[in-house]
Amino acid sequence: MKKSLISGLFVMALSGSAFAMHCPADMKKIDDAMAKNPALSAEQMAEVKKLRADGEALHKAGKHQESVDTLGKAMKILKIM
Repeated sequence: MKKSLISGLFVMALSGSAFAMHCPADMKKIDDAMAKNPALSAEQMAEVKKLRADGEALHKAGKHQESVDTLGKAMKILKIM
């Protein structure tokens, strides 16, 4: 039982750091796509910028799953994945 608990905690720790590393990669994809001046409406552009900023703030706050989800919404608008 003790080994299972330790293994479970180890997996949880690794998954948190995996999400932490995913956020900057997603932010870079968004930044690269935005640099190419995508054909978006003003509303879509504003939404992407807001989602990008929110995703970075969540990342810095240690809320990596929320950050990945938020950045994913921006990537969906930009049609990148």
